Amino acid sequence: MHAVGIIGLGTVGARFVEQFGLHPNFTVSAAWDASPAARDRFSRLIPVMDSAAEVISACDVVYVAVPPAAHSAYVRLAVDAGVAIFCEKPLGVDLADSTELAALVSESDRGSGVNFVYSSAPAATHLGSLIAAGDAGEVTRIETRLQFPQWPRSWQREATWLAGAAEGGWLREVGSHYLFLAHRLAAHLGTGPIVVQRAQIQRRSPDLAEHRVIAELASGRKEILLTGASGEAGPEQVEFTVFGTERSFRIREWYRLETCGINESEWTSVPLPDQPSPALAAYQAQLDQLDLMAQGADHGLATFDEALAVQKIVEQILQTG
Repeated sequence: MHAVGIIGLGTVGARFVEQFGLHPNFTVSAAWDASPAARDRFSRLIPVMDSAAEVISACDVVYVAVPPAAHSAYVRLAVDAGVAIFCEKPLGVDLADSTELAALVSESDRGSGVNFVYSSAPAATHLGSLIAAGDAGEVTRIETRLQFPQWPRSWQREATWLAGAAEGGWLREVGSHYLFLAHRLAAHLGTGPIVVQRAQIQRRSPDLAEHRVIAELASGRKEILLTGASGEAGPEQVEFTVFGTERSFRIREWYRLETCGINESEWTSVPLPDQPSPALAAYQAQLDQLDLMAQGADHGLATFDEALAVQKIVEQILQTG
């Protein structure tokens, strides 16, 4: 049983309080948030401490679930304390600091990982296996489409930082998941690192996060396109498609994998172990990998170096546009 400490009890941290409780190999031993209201809200459910340092001293795995700009400070505390680290994504917003952080973590003898859900989600791991096996034929392009009627979304309204250009925005918060998945698939294809070729960014003011993005990227000769918008009427859309000469695959609604062959006219579902729900299966698969990491075993979690590579892509898109 791993004793987990949680630093940050906002939307994502709160979700993992529940998920850790559902996994047989984890127990939440300590938690802290800068907000007194958040601490009060969880004090009846889990042990709530007076500081982040107390959390780190009471656990063997710490989950850093604060906003991106604060990741570095708490990860450094955890490295100094010698505990295993599970950090929320994106790794950060300051590339120089994140580069130092990734190097520091890689020198540590304790386990570490970053919470990109597509490192473990059945839809993504099965997609990677199919691509590696050649089921798509020749992969011609990868496309991500994102649409958010509201940003931040209604259930994120307390996380006001998500609306700002400094560390928020849906490209960092959601788009980074799909750029990570593209990064992993590029490794399967052996096409080399992802590079930003062109990008257009629109903001309603310099202080606000992006509301429209068109980014053209490439991995070798493979075209990668990311488009997204927020603040317009229509359903929320999160869709990632790998186009191939024989068969194409897409992940929609986060965790549903579908396929369409060259002579087929409709997308059909690819069966996955998704009981009791695709989302729960994805979270539990992530915690299964975290369990392996905490044991010192090989695992599939995103590394800090992978997270740094994704951060560089995201920040270059934002700066180029």
